[in-house]
Amino acid sequence: MTDAQDTAADSSLRTTGGTPPDDAGSSATEAPTPLLEPREGIPPVVTDEDTLARVIAAFAAGSGPVAVDAERASGYRYGQRAYLVQLRRAGAGTALIDPVACPDLSGLGEALSGVEWVLHAATQDLPCLREIGMVPGSLFDTELAGRLAGFPRVGLGAMVESVLGFVLEKGHSAVDWSTRPLPEPWLRYAALDVELLVDLRDALEKELDRQGKLEWARQEFDAIASAPPAEPRKDPWRRTSGMHKVRRRRQLGVVRELWQTRDRIAQKRDVSPGKVLSDTAIVEAALALPANAHALAALTGFGHRMGRRQLEQWQAAVDRAKALPDSALPLPGQPVTGPPPPRAWADKDPAAAARLSAARAAVSALAERLTMPQENLITPDTVRRLCWEPPKAVDAETVGAALAGYGARPWQVEQVTPALVTALTA
Repeated sequence: MTDAQDTAADSSLRTTGGTPPDDAGSSATEAPTPLLEPREGIPPVVTDEDTLARVIAAFAAGSGPVAVDAERASGYRYGQRAYLVQLRRAGAGTALIDPVACPDLSGLGEALSGVEWVLHAATQDLPCLREIGMVPGSLFDTELAGRLAGFPRVGLGAMVESVLGFVLEKGHSAVDWSTRPLPEPWLRYAALDVELLVDLRDALEKELDRQGKLEWARQEFDAIASAPPAEPRKDPWRRTSGMHKVRRRRQLGVVRELWQTRDRIAQKRDVSPGKVLSDTAIVEAALALPANAHALAALTGFGHRMGRRQLEQWQAAVDRAKALPDSALPLPGQPVTGPPPPRAWADKDPAAAARLSAARAAVSALAERLTMPQENLITPDTVRRLCWEPPKAVDAETVGAALAGYGARPWQVEQVTPALVTALTA
């Protein structure tokens, strides 16, 4: 048993499934323990191939699961690349690796290929880890485990506190991790993020097993580990904040041109697009269709701090959109694949709307009984698709096959099929 598990075993803060410490709902008298320093101190950051080789050998020789985390510079840099990778494994200790200085970590990934990786909110970190050659064969996601077990708060800090009785400092989560050299307090925070991750994994595994949900969790983890990289988003400019104000095709063309211009500049400068030009400014320019740079300068987001050259650059983008023929302008909305928005169902297909209402109620009631979020029991999109186009003959076999066809895992099919059959035939 580790130091953390020893402490957790004695802590009156230990909860199961996110429930209060006792039936009366009284709060624990023992305060959680602040975790201020890694057990072996802050390791030096790995910045060269020789040190990396020693770390790879140490982690390959370690035992048990490996805790993995990555820090990005969202809001500061272009894209979602990793700027620090943290690992911890029994027998190897903790390692902090600079993926800017050591951009190819495929050797480390291969050394850990047969090892279970423990991550918190794995889908957030896996894309940037994949970019540097680290792809897990199997994983345990402590955030998802917390959701399935019914914990009301599933952030890492909240989980470590409620399950293990320790308080993690979270003050550096949104800093610019591309900073070099990284300040010591940031490195301490980064090391502590993996300090107790395996301990948390072990405690959650026991809790899921107690609730009869461990196999469900394993299916979810396998689905994450085996999922292919996400396809590039089509027309990402349509996600500009405030797009609901933009109605006319010419205005949509301006949004597209400004967004694409901003993206090229941000990528070239390696800065977050929002630091180049705000979404608010893009929408304002699209709505106003300014005639020249002087008119553009009067709009929100194009203030006095912006130089003449920059204003002309943005006005040129507006002018390009204004000069497009109608046939080249984007159409309002995006091509819909699948059912229409549920708010339109009552008019388009009242029977489908009734099915959806009954199905949502059934899923909500089942999720409450199983103490987990509805979206983890079955995705809302799957429920909508099933209700919009149900099988011609509704029974357990056809509904289960439809759910599986939409990507539901076997445990989800088993749990929700009876409730959905009842809802669809009500």
